[in-house]
Amino acid sequence: MNTKRFNKTPLAASLSLILGASLMAPVVAQEATDNAADTEIIEVTGIRGSMIKSMDIKRSSSGIVDAINAEEIGKFPDTNLAESLQRITGISIERTNGEGAQVSARGFGPDRNLVTLNGRQMPTTTGERNFDFSNLAAEGVSGVEVYKTSKADVPTGGIGATINILTHRPLNSPGQQGTFAVEAWDDATSQINGATPQISGLYSITSDDGKFGVALSASYSERDSGSQQANVNFFRSFPGTLSTGPGVPDDETQTNRYGENDIFSVPQNTSYRFEEQQRKRTNAQLTLQYRPMDNLTATLDYTYVSKQNDTQNNIISAWYTYGDTINIWSDGPNVSPLIYSELHNTPTGPADLAIGASAFSVKEGSDSIGLNLEYEYSDNLSFSFDHHESSAEAMPNSPLGSANEIQLRALVRQSTATDFTGERPVLSIVGASTATAEDFQVTGSVFTNNLNESHISQSQFHGEYILEDAGTIDFGIALTHSQNRARSKGIIRNNWGGEGPTGLFSSDQFTSVSVADRFDNMSGGNFDGYTGEVEILANYFEFDFEGVRDIAAANLGVQSAQVGDCGNSFCPSSDYASDRDQYTKEEMAAIYLQYNYEGEFGDMYYDFHLGVRYEKTDVTATSAVPDFVPSALWVGVTEVGLVNRPSRTYGTRDASYDHVLPSFNFNLFPHDDVVLRFAYSETIGRPRYGQMIGGLNVNAGARVDGGIGSTGNPGLLPLESTNIDLSAEWYYDEGSYVSFGYFTKDVENDILTLPEDFTNGIFNPADGPYAEEAALALDINGDPIGDNLQLQREYIFATYGATDPNVYMDNGNIVIAGNPLTDNLLNFKIETPQNVEGSTGYSGFEFAVQHLFGESGFGGIINYTVTDTDNQHDDFLLTPQLAELGISDSANLVAFYEKDGLSVRAAYNWRSKYIVSLVQDGSAGPGPRYIEEYAQIDLTVSYDIPQVEGLSVFLNGINITEENLRVVGRNSNQVLAAIQQGARWGLGVRYSF
Repeated sequence: MNTKRFNKTPLAASLSLILGASLMAPVVAQEATDNAADTEIIEVTGIRGSMIKSMDIKRSSSGIVDAINAEEIGKFPDTNLAESLQRITGISIERTNGEGAQVSARGFGPDRNLVTLNGRQMPTTTGERNFDFSNLAAEGVSGVEVYKTSKADVPTGGIGATINILTHRPLNSPGQQGTFAVEAWDDATSQINGATPQISGLYSITSDDGKFGVALSASYSERDSGSQQANVNFFRSFPGTLSTGPGVPDDETQTNRYGENDIFSVPQNTSYRFEEQQRKRTNAQLTLQYRPMDNLTATLDYTYVSKQNDTQNNIISAWYTYGDTINIWSDGPNVSPLIYSELHNTPTGPADLAIGASAFSVKEGSDSIGLNLEYEYSDNLSFSFDHHESSAEAMPNSPLGSANEIQLRALVRQSTATDFTGERPVLSIVGASTATAEDFQVTGSVFTNNLNESHISQSQFHGEYILEDAGTIDFGIALTHSQNRARSKGIIRNNWGGEGPTGLFSSDQFTSVSVADRFDNMSGGNFDGYTGEVEILANYFEFDFEGVRDIAAANLGVQSAQVGDCGNSFCPSSDYASDRDQYTKEEMAAIYLQYNYEGEFGDMYYDFHLGVRYEKTDVTATSAVPDFVPSALWVGVTEVGLVNRPSRTYGTRDASYDHVLPSFNFNLFPHDDVVLRFAYSETIGRPRYGQMIGGLNVNAGARVDGGIGSTGNPGLLPLESTNIDLSAEWYYDEGSYVSFGYFTKDVENDILTLPEDFTNGIFNPADGPYAEEAALALDINGDPIGDNLQLQREYIFATYGATDPNVYMDNGNIVIAGNPLTDNLLNFKIETPQNVEGSTGYSGFEFAVQHLFGESGFGGIINYTVTDTDNQHDDFLLTPQLAELGISDSANLVAFYEKDGLSVRAAYNWRSKYIVSLVQDGSAGPGPRYIEEYAQIDLTVSYDIPQVEGLSVFLNGINITEENLRVVGRNSNQVLAAIQQGARWGLGVRYSF
């Protein structure tokens, strides 16, 4: 047999043993050649060794696969797995609070990729399919494999890729080894001064006879981080021909006003959010291996993950009501204000300046126990069996719940303006500087408990039969039982129009903080060309959340339908049985068969892998959601509240689907150093859990012109993707290669969520004879987003408050209850997911170069991925539409120097603009959200102490140039979020033996 193929050489076989990469090894095993004993094996460590090992996996794989390996035991390239993965061609990440959390592959978002741990499907704490990489420390990981093409023996569920995380196996590293590290981190985004610790260790030992091994890894880390944000909840978009709605006159108050052929957008509000987070994370894994005989290996492992996040934030905001306005507009046809403003000279006086605060905590945890048996029955037949039981949970970790907010208001706004011309929106509020603590009044509040639970029980059986010169056959079955339950209970006071008196609070409970000092690395506009009055908001109020909460609870009445565990309406409730409860169960069975063959065309070696996988999935979705009394309560100027009944509505829906999924991988070696690959496969991507819920939820807080809600569809079919991949790879030197690939994906059964009108038997007091009478008597139009609503409420109370029990005063606030005999039904827009007919095409190119500059110590990686699709969002279209989230281009540049104990590595990671959410409810609703083009630079420096073998000091820097993040709407002027980020620096010491 020709031995030119790289993975057949003695060096490659030895590297595979060093790696313990049995899952990645080719399906056709070959005995070592006769001269294997004479081959000298030189193990290369450090960055260079990691790159060579990763290249070996890529070169010897049966499909298109990329990998990252620990440079040495317990020394993964980054402190965060997601941040390491973004260096792989076609992989980009999404960050949460400046930290890599979720992975996109070839533009497909986190829930379109399958993440496994040692080949096992794992539960998540997110309540969805997307895996949160920030839960898993990198120190216990030995490698990560990214399958870009599918094979019959690879689990389904990833349209973009299947990502397999590998942990340490002691029998793959004979002897005694260990590594321990201590690190201190400082995060520039946090206002809390001081460093936080990170401690990690990994110890591995095997018996002298190589039959028994134990590995234990553990890590503990703390992180203090912050976030400074300028936000707009959403922009409302309208055709330029609009004659009603936002009052934008066609006169001298408007500069560069839009035309009839344009669409224009106006902001709903502008707010500043200043947040602090404290995170504690613990990881541990114990692995036991026993090899009583050469042909049998048993592995028992247990993995534990715990994470606690404490969050505090303060918000100051101004809500636009679309009154008298002075604006400067951008050019068309997609028009947005460069500067938008409103005057608040209304009959009811100045508008409200709103402030809010939150203080809550969430705890996440997961554990997994698994058993793996590998048995070589004969030279021709081998088996493996794997079973694991894994659970994950996210729960409140505070008496104040897993999410909360209290809002206050002061009626001081005379005019409001936002300048969108800078990096962040700049807010001007004329009158804000006069506000004192005594001016503030309690408005709405929300205290929520969320509980997500997930469990997976999975058994997998694999077999391989060698047909001598006729190839091999792989076969297997997998049975997966998945349960996901999401429960929530909200205590919501919907009095956003204000309740109770002013004067409840004193200055010792409020601290005035400079806005400019907090946004010290993010500039904004200065209202150039604006003709209205300007008072740029100079300060915001941080207030004592618990102190304000206690005063509100003591001075405001208990709402009988909104009572928490503390006995009032200002704390969460653990009575999940009275609110939302969503349970989804999936039973998945798979069977596969794959034929593998290798041969020669003349002097060219080739191999192919032809397989088929059959999958059947049964879905059961049960939901218990709140039921409401028929009479809604008009409790605020624009707010209508719904009142829960003691009971709930339950519903269960079943569905099932099955698929036959063929795959074909062909690899041709026209030269010793060149590999040409072709792959065809069909894969599926299952719907999100949130899209499969069995019941209908309507939000308890509605507006006078309607409410919103959501429902699921357990009968949704998974996405079905037909994939073709072509790749050419040239391995021209040790540790060096260049590759170029092209891929296409044709995806059917795309899922689009559309709003559907629905009346839930709830009567709207703002849409009935009382409201009509008041509008007629006051000669107003009753515009649901205007200032006349308060006048209507006052008229109704003055006219009927003494005679109609449905009209009354509650803690100084007018309440009007819906009347089933006279009022019209409240309409709800119910977001409903559904499969869309037709197919969508995706394609892209991938290019990568890895090069080691001889023995100089220098080396680097450059890769670039271009993606394209006909499933793009049309920003000029106002109605809901289909578009794949996350599609983007990406590029990575890694340069390093490693010699004489000194190691320096810099990584530049770039991602183009991409969409993260779509138009939701038509012409006037929230529009698309894009994350703008983003790049950052990370740095790692380490030095081996020559006097102590195995001891090194290191410095890690993340986002060292302090790049910021922006989220925009239909164009770059529609800034939805401008998030100031900072650098993170870690200094540590590591000892290995």
